[in-house]
Amino acid sequence: MFGSIGSMEILLIIVVALLVVGPKKLPQVARTLGKTFGEFKRVTSDVQRTINAEVDRAERQERVARAKSELLPEDAAPKAAPAKAEPAATVDAAATATPVAEADQTPKEPAKGA
Repeated sequence: MFGSIGSMEILLIIVVALLVVGPKKLPQVARTLGKTFGEFKRVTSDVQRTINAEVDRAERQERVARAKSELLPEDAAPKAAPAKAEPAATVDAAATATPVAEADQTPKEPAKGA
């Protein structure tokens, strides 16, 4: 229960506590220490349970994901976007575009016969 503390060490602790606290307050101090250690034990076990539950939940999610990928490989792999259909003849827009200056030129001579 006390690990490596022997009976002589426990007796020494009791004697020191009796001298420091006194015989009238020793039961009250012992009760308070007992409640404090009990609360500490409850809190640590609660934290341990929470950590174990989270680890179990994460492992369960991994197993489900792994099972889905093994059973349904088409759902596990991301679907590739279909390739865009390119026109048969690709025309270079820069090569066929007429410069703006040439396109906006109007004839400077009036048309004959008007």
